[in-house]
Amino acid sequence: MLDPLRPNRVWRFFRVLATPVFLWWIRVRGRNAHHLPTTGPALLGCNHQSYLDPLAIAFPATRPVSYVARSNLFSIPVLGWILRHTYVIPIRRDGGAAGGIRAAAERLGEGFLVGVFPEGTRSHDGRLLPAKAGAGLLALRSGVPVVPVRIRGARDVLPRGGGVPRGGAHIRIRFGPAIPAGLLDPGREHPERYLEASRRILAAIAALPDSDDPGL
Repeated sequence: MLDPLRPNRVWRFFRVLATPVFLWWIRVRGRNAHHLPTTGPALLGCNHQSYLDPLAIAFPATRPVSYVARSNLFSIPVLGWILRHTYVIPIRRDGGAAGGIRAAAERLGEGFLVGVFPEGTRSHDGRLLPAKAGAGLLALRSGVPVVPVRIRGARDVLPRGGGVPRGGAHIRIRFGPAIPAGLLDPGREHPERYLEASRRILAAIAALPDSDDPGL
């Protein structure tokens, strides 16, 4: 069984292998990872610039972080084995967004950190996209706190549509203070309750300063 607090040996092994790439070549740098809760479940609400985002966040994070991925990826030799042992949550393509939310909620119930992208897809130019309702729905239904995470520079390494990562860029990651789910809830009578919760998560992400800012 996967431990929500301590990375398993498979993930530690691949982290060691990936360290020269992510910490020395791509230069991932994180700030304020102390905002991540040391125990219990939480959502990490992240902006989305690149396929590299989940891997980049994993380096400064102090605990394992789970994300969802299409279940057909798990049938690919080697890759499927890696995904099964590195906290990735399989969802069926025909399950749609609802399947992903159910799977993520189950992982939260096991005490894990779960990463979500309120924009729902990767940005072409690095600017934040309009929020989608999924992240807000998961936050309000689970009731767990949400830690906003701002990623900058990932699209310079591997932009949407790009095939080969570019070295020498600097990925900066800033973690913000956890937000109680109740502060994200506009109320049950709000006509766009879950979408508004996602907008509030995205606003918290947008408010985080650049990770190179020495003031925070």
